Amino acid sequence: MNPLPAHISIWDELSDVDHELRHVDVRGVRTRVLRAGSGPDLVLLHGTGGHLEAYARDIAGLSEFFRVTAYDMVGHGWSDLPDHPYTIDVLSEHLLSLMDALGIDAAHLSGESLGGWVAAWTAAHDPDRVSRLVLNTPGNIANKPEVMSRLRDITMAAVADPSDAGVRPRIEFLFHHKEMVTDELVLLRRKVYGRLGFTRAIVNTLVLQDPVVRADFAWDPAWVGKIMAPTLLLWTDHDPTGGLDEAEMLLQWLPDGHLHVISDAGHWPQWEKVDEFLAVHRDFLLGEPS
Repeated sequence: MNPLPAHISIWDELSDVDHELRHVDVRGVRTRVLRAGSGPDLVLLHGTGGHLEAYARDIAGLSEFFRVTAYDMVGHGWSDLPDHPYTIDVLSEHLLSLMDALGIDAAHLSGESLGGWVAAWTAAHDPDRVSRLVLNTPGNIANKPEVMSRLRDITMAAVADPSDAGVRPRIEFLFHHKEMVTDELVLLRRKVYGRLGFTRAIVNTLVLQDPVVRADFAWDPAWVGKIMAPTLLLWTDHDPTGGLDEAEMLLQWLPDGHLHVISDAGHWPQWEKVDEFLAVHRDFLLGEPS
């Protein structure tokens, strides 16, 4: 008998997890939210063009220790797509308003890529709302134009052509082991990218890849140095958006920063290296950083 694969489907990952999936009114923005577990609050933030399923493989493990909240950021997934730029301050305000709507005074934040940027900005500007912080492959700390251009081009190409051929390269960009990209993941992203109004929404998201717009929110020691929450940089050795040199730079800016490198993974270690991702979160968020 052939053994079952490690991952069958997103539904299988959640099949034995008590959870709630609903939309929450967040200051007029209908926001899709998944919640599971009990314990200290942990909010998970996905990346550019993403949705809460980015954490499908982690929710069961995290919900054993935390009250987990994963959500689609404004302009993303199946949340509303209001027509205005989704700059970092806008995304941070949406996060804080969601926490207010859910009755969360303070929480651990773990953000991947764009989600890490939003989480860090929130921790710097609203420190009372953030207990501990995990920045998971936050991406392009050095604000390199070539990285901005690549992300913008590959994302716009996928949204302009939400076919399998158009979207699959965008998902594969996130993985070191591209064979782990499933048809289900591609189909979900095709569904999102095909939503009415999503082309305009992704333009509103990608303003952050414009150096002029980005300048107001770019990673900089002036605001990163205000992050008082203990912060874990969760890096990988095959992240297409930034190398370990950028992690070391960020470590110098953070008052209480720590680094963990996951080997043999790309931009989505939460999918490629589930066991290590879960162990690192449990140890750092519940105990003292090493």
